[in-house]
Amino acid sequence: MTTKNLATTLMNPDFINEFWGGLASMLVALPSSIAFGVLVFSVISPQMVGEGAFVGMMGAAALGVIAPLFGRTPALISAPCAPAAAVLSGLAVELLNLGTTIEKIPALLALTALIAALLQILYGVLKGGRLIKYIPFPVVSGYLSGVGLIIAIGQIPKLLGLPKDTKLMQGLISTELWQWQGIVVGLTTIAVMIIAPRFTKKIPAAILGLVAGIVCYFALSLFFPALLMIDANKLIIGTIHANAPFFETVSQRFRALIDMRLTDLQLVAHSAVALSALLSIDTLKTCVVLEALTKRRHDSNQELLGQGIANLASFFAGGMPGAGTMGASLVNVTSGGRTTQSGILEGGLVVLVILVLAPLIAWVPIGALAGILLVVAFRMIDWHAFRLLKHAETRFDFAVIAAVVIVAESVGLIAASATGIGLAILLFIRDQIRVSVLRRRIGLTETSSKTSRLEEERLILQQHGDEAAVYELQGNVFFGTTDHLFTELEADLSTHKWMLFDMRRVQSMDYTAAHLFSLMQDRLKERGGGVLFSGMPSNLPTGQDLQRYMQDVGLVKRNGNGIRIFDTRDEALEWMEDQILQDAGWVNTTEEQALDLQAIELLRETDEYTISALRHCIHERSVQAGERIFQLGDSGDEIFLIRRGVVQIFLPLKSGKHHHLATFCSGDYFGEMAFLDHRQRSADAIAKTACDLYVLSRTEFNAQVYIDSVLGVRIFARIARAISLRLRQTDIELSAMEER
Repeated sequence: MTTKNLATTLMNPDFINEFWGGLASMLVALPSSIAFGVLVFSVISPQMVGEGAFVGMMGAAALGVIAPLFGRTPALISAPCAPAAAVLSGLAVELLNLGTTIEKIPALLALTALIAALLQILYGVLKGGRLIKYIPFPVVSGYLSGVGLIIAIGQIPKLLGLPKDTKLMQGLISTELWQWQGIVVGLTTIAVMIIAPRFTKKIPAAILGLVAGIVCYFALSLFFPALLMIDANKLIIGTIHANAPFFETVSQRFRALIDMRLTDLQLVAHSAVALSALLSIDTLKTCVVLEALTKRRHDSNQELLGQGIANLASFFAGGMPGAGTMGASLVNVTSGGRTTQSGILEGGLVVLVILVLAPLIAWVPIGALAGILLVVAFRMIDWHAFRLLKHAETRFDFAVIAAVVIVAESVGLIAASATGIGLAILLFIRDQIRVSVLRRRIGLTETSSKTSRLEEERLILQQHGDEAAVYELQGNVFFGTTDHLFTELEADLSTHKWMLFDMRRVQSMDYTAAHLFSLMQDRLKERGGGVLFSGMPSNLPTGQDLQRYMQDVGLVKRNGNGIRIFDTRDEALEWMEDQILQDAGWVNTTEEQALDLQAIELLRETDEYTISALRHCIHERSVQAGERIFQLGDSGDEIFLIRRGVVQIFLPLKSGKHHHLATFCSGDYFGEMAFLDHRQRSADAIAKTACDLYVLSRTEFNAQVYIDSVLGVRIFARIARAISLRLRQTDIELSAMEER
């Protein structure tokens, strides 16, 4: 990169925002990392505080640089965190109780971190991160509010300058313990953070607040010179010490690991698994919160992989393990960070501070950092959630948020995560119960198969159409929705003989639902009917094979007995229509024999004079099963009257497949559109069986009409009436389909 390009990049407003975010988050992450490192190693021995600070700093540096490079989550800041400190300090206490030597405990802690890092990489490879995407927003909101409350409660003692072991409630009422200089610094920081955005947005409010806090601290030092002392000054971070050089510390860790045995692995295995889980959950929860704030998606699996690699790098660098941290990440976003660039800059600044600026960090007031985090915590809490209390249908969502917050505060964030997962399941079941799986109900009087029926058949189907209905199901048909479904269908079970369930939109089904369908089948069989299924989905999101499942639970018999299953709804509708016609006593005596001209429905009850006139312009044609009568785009002006057989009409699709439009049987007709408008054929006509046809050409018909004009009036009147009947049936079906 040339000097000019480098200067352009550095002056870019986006880069400046990323830099401010990285700087602000470094100022939050580094002191916390040092504190966590000191916490763990001070448990081992008071003399190891310096090593703890060193381990915390190295962890912040390694995680800060490596995690953004491999995790790629925008604005996420990774550093040593509270879960890591809790697990490792607890393990250190346990090892001391078991009699482990002080010299060996750091190596065992490093081994724990190494195993946890490898497990995180495994979680990422196995795509375990995708589970986080299914957490509902009320759970995320509750977790976010809980974290905000925890941060606020944790920072109040620091703002007040309370002694380390003082409980919060005791400290709040013991005003004599307050360090008012720290309070003034903190309140100044808070005030500037709140007011600054009204005057400028070029410099992040967190940075202005921090600068104001530092200025306020040194202004107070003019009146209280003791504030300029760095040793034993509880109002500032203070001097950072390390007992050993970097390479010596790392080499000691590796030498200790070489001497590890299987028994040592057994000592730390449980803690390593717990640590890997806690770090993963903490990271992914932070990612979900950042996603809501930055409006940018993250890859959970990639982030787990990146965190594992970063913790592995922290191990090699002699640092402490960590995760994507909420506080530093939110400060990053608040200060302008929006991409991984800010995360990398944060890690680079940590390295720079370790190398040359450590003395300056020592003078940062703790009250200023507490003020920044208190403002961030206040903004994290979802205050809009209280609006949910106004409406009965949203109060359960508020209860979910409140439950996660309460558990996070009273038990811990990990328990809050488990609570959130459990409540997410309840939310899913609640939503499934609220939404009926019955998408639409259509009676047989409102729909029909694509088989064109003769007028006598249509009349019978209209009279007995209330004996059957089609039910379109959707979603998950399981124990949470079957009772509602049964309630909706109970009245039909008492009046219908046939119930066809269209399963195309069903996502899953369980044994409770199968039992419900079995009960329906038994009740309908008593009335001479039954249950039918159509459109079985072949590729459900769950991988469930619905038809095979029905066979496995005995709902559908493998020998063909029991409930019938049809590939398409049209086939099922045609079968139901045939059953109703058969039960009504309808017998089609013309199926095998070729009909004469006057037996065709279009010409039925036509006088002999008209029939005789038509015979002069009608030709006969026979086709074999599968033979194409005409196809899309053909020219022709004939109308075809079916003497015998069955003809199907298909619409060719661009994909090479066909859409079935209609089926016509003996006594019916097709091809009337070209007969009327002389335009090209709009579909394909294929003989389903061997057929005998009457063919009436419009050209020859016109010639006959020229001789006998009355013939034209009578035929066109009949064609118009027949088409109007078809259009009315189409209107009925469209009305049913468009039902809101």
